[in-house]
Amino acid sequence: MKKVIIAEKPSVAKNIAEALNIKAKRNGYFEGNDYFVTWVFGHLLQLYDAKDYDENMKSWRLERFPFIPVEFKYKIKQDSVNKSVTDKGAEKQLKLIKSLIDRNDVDGIISATDFDREGQVIADEIFLHFNEKKPIFRLLLNEWTSEEVLKGMKNLKDNSEMKPLQDAGIGRQLADWIIGINLTSVATLKYKLNEDKILNIGRVLLPTLKIIYDRDKEIENFKATTYYKLIANFKTKENYEFEALYYENDTEKFEQKEYLNEVCKMIDSKTAEIVEKQIERKKEYTPFLFNLSNLQGYITSKYKGWTSDKVLKVAQSLYEKKFITYPRTGSIALEESLEGRAKKVLESLKKGLPYEEEIKFIKSKRIFDNSKVESHSAIMPTYILPSRLDNDEQIVYDAVKNRFIMQFMPIAEYEETIIRIKVHEKDIKGIFISKGKVQIIEGWRKIEKIETKDTLLPMVTEKDVVSLTESKVNEIIKKPPKLHTEKTLLRVMETCGKSFKDEEDSEEMMASILSGFNIGTPATRADTIKKLKEVGYIASKGKNLTCTELGKTIVEIFPAKELLDLEYTGRLEKTLSDIEKRRFQKEDFLKLIIDFTVSAVNSIKYDTSMLSNFKVQLPEGVESIGNCPVCGNPVIEGTKGFGCSNWKNGCKFIIWKDDKFIESFDKKVSKEMIKILLEKGRVGFRNLKSKKGNIFSAYFRYEKDSETGYYKWKIEFIND
Repeated sequence: MKKVIIAEKPSVAKNIAEALNIKAKRNGYFEGNDYFVTWVFGHLLQLYDAKDYDENMKSWRLERFPFIPVEFKYKIKQDSVNKSVTDKGAEKQLKLIKSLIDRNDVDGIISATDFDREGQVIADEIFLHFNEKKPIFRLLLNEWTSEEVLKGMKNLKDNSEMKPLQDAGIGRQLADWIIGINLTSVATLKYKLNEDKILNIGRVLLPTLKIIYDRDKEIENFKATTYYKLIANFKTKENYEFEALYYENDTEKFEQKEYLNEVCKMIDSKTAEIVEKQIERKKEYTPFLFNLSNLQGYITSKYKGWTSDKVLKVAQSLYEKKFITYPRTGSIALEESLEGRAKKVLESLKKGLPYEEEIKFIKSKRIFDNSKVESHSAIMPTYILPSRLDNDEQIVYDAVKNRFIMQFMPIAEYEETIIRIKVHEKDIKGIFISKGKVQIIEGWRKIEKIETKDTLLPMVTEKDVVSLTESKVNEIIKKPPKLHTEKTLLRVMETCGKSFKDEEDSEEMMASILSGFNIGTPATRADTIKKLKEVGYIASKGKNLTCTELGKTIVEIFPAKELLDLEYTGRLEKTLSDIEKRRFQKEDFLKLIIDFTVSAVNSIKYDTSMLSNFKVQLPEGVESIGNCPVCGNPVIEGTKGFGCSNWKNGCKFIIWKDDKFIESFDKKVSKEMIKILLEKGRVGFRNLKSKKGNIFSAYFRYEKDSETGYYKWKIEFIND
């Protein structure tokens, strides 16, 4: 009997076939004595569209939302160009996979898609679609070298053990469908910012947009401040010159330029004494191994024209060619079980390098630590040395390779020197301080020839006398924060807006990343940034990212503020992570999503923030009674009431002529009454009779109830 192995891509199927020594290539699969090896092309299925459940949903109308199917269904994915037809390639491959599985000589299936949330669903949705009854097993690998494939085939898992990963993947799919379909449709209908423009609203899209918007606003509202520093040049007896900063009360920043000018005059031509010299030897550890976000940030900041999406595609290509391990990881360390493999890779990579003798394999916790690994280890090269890489592949491969080799080089060390200098002038309150560094051991910095801009200080000792040769007061204007780049945006998404002292090398930061409390996943963040550009919400300015006018408008008008909140979106992503770990149920997560969506749809429906953008011109002869308090357009008289002329665009302001509340006081709604109300905000009545028969006077206001969104009357009594 045989088994059908399903890989995520043809290139991976080829790797598996090679490892199993299967040479017979058929149309759409490989055939061996024990296995058929076939493939998918990512998702072959997609969730039903709303119109597939209900034909009425072909046309978008506000009253038809929220729309939540009772049961979600899958169909063969649509053609990427013509959305109205089925993708023929997907349809053909599904039929082939079904025919292989249904063969009488096949007794089981092996899912060999990527070992992550999305990879799990790509295969599982097919099995659910087929209502598959034959046994299903799971091949879980971090790289596609023959050695690892053979090892993995000996350690197959029952696919049922992957149910929590499937639940998280399908939960993510359904959540994005529910939020995306409902809020995109309702927002597009409601706001009509552009007749031909669909307003894309998404669970990850909007909070990412908000990150960029907030930085743009921070820059826009920035108020420049000025402070001053006093810099002096000193000369030793041996005529070595060096620079020092003036400090008072532990600060070198001064608000008063005049004060520093006076200090300059007092120290002119004076001598000074070295009162303290501190030398401290410090270690500089290599940055952690790359996870996907760090790799994307590194490449996009170093090389012109690169985007995080491009980095992912190139890294994925290297992975499928067996040159690096799985790239879609959030981890910055390797599993401790990989020590032997890492040693083998290191031995392969170091041969012939100019610093080969310095490279020593070590079992460091900075490199091998299960507590820093979530599903997949950090990205590292495999033992297969690549050949014929194109320029882009070479850039990404070298970055991964160098970062890996760095881990096994000596720790860089430097001496940090601090010199404190007191000028011989009794009225000077402060002290001059000079700081410098000297690289003692270059270590891992050799690999990428990282240059330092360290200040070199002369050899001096305490009580040495130095002369002051020059002093000047510098004006420093505090600069606004910089626009986000893909590197900084990825970091905010990865840490859900938390900041850390040492961005590149923080244990606390890595713990935050691995908690699952973040925006998107390593696999989806690049696509989110790309989508924001495609839908016109953000634009690139060189390496910088900034909001477009459309993007700003979406953030400012969108009423369901939770979807713009990093904390809220981070909690949703954390919940998906918890589903994977059996700490939360998919059904409870989807209830949260549905409740939020229903509330958000209603808040958009009743939102009036954009109605004032529509200006209505009344036909000749139609009288304006006043301005609508909701949108500012003319209120006109109709047969049954006085309503806003902007009703076609959704303004619902109206006062009925037979208003029951007004009639309960034995009064009538008239044109004169409405004119006064719209002009003054209130209208007065005398000789009103209460239910108890008391006569009184009062102002009537027609005000919006913040909870219901509807207008209602409020009474303000007049003391006669």
